[in-house]
Order: sequence, then C-alpha cells, then structure tokens
Amino acid sequence: MNNTSKKGFTLVEIMIVVVIIGLLAAMAIPAFQKVRASSQDKAVSNNLRQLGAAADQYFLENGVSAVGSSVLVGTNSSQFIKQIQTVAAETYSDLQQGSAVTASGVSGTRTITYAN
Repeated sequence: MNNTSKKGFTLVEIMIVVVIIGLLAAMAIPAFQKVRASSQDKAVSNNLRQLGAAADQYFLENGVSAVGSSVLVGTNSSQFIKQIQTVAAETYSDLQQGSAVTASGVSGTRTITYAN
C-alpha cells in the first residue's frame, strides 16, 4: 500500500487565481487614478485660493493691479505665502486684479481656475 499524498495546487488552479487577481487589479487601477486626480485638483484649488488671497492683499498694500505668483511666494518678510507645494507639475499664472487665478499643466493635461 502506497500512502504518498499529493499536496499542492494544479496549474489550472494557479492560473485561475492569477486571472482573478488580474481582474481585480483592472477594476482597482482606474478607481485609484480617479481618486488621485480628484485629490490633486483639490490641492491645486487650495493653492489657487491662497494665491488669490495673497494677491488681493498685495494689490491693497502696493496699489498695483498685477503681480507675478513668484513675488507672492517665499520666505522674505514682504511675501505673503511661505511655500506653494506643486502636486501635479502645475504652473501658476500671473495674477491680475479682478481676474481668476489659473493653474495650467495639472498632470500635463488639465487647467484649473479659481475665481474669488
């Protein structure tokens, strides 16, 4: 009498598990990308809000109607925002009094505008 046991998985069982994992990944990746884009848009919108508020203060203090975003950001005592974290390789436009603030090139494709 031969009492050898055959423990382990067959090739078909392993292939089924791999296919199931592939299907789950195919469903999860687009959802993750959508959440990531939404999070980036919210961070960029917050940066735009900060730039808009700083520009308004700059316009009031200096009596001008235009300012570059680089003038508003930095550690100098005359600058209103210490640091802007870029989250999606975006660039910020110069600011005009009474105009919306714009970030372009968000993740290379999107433009976001904030009007205060």
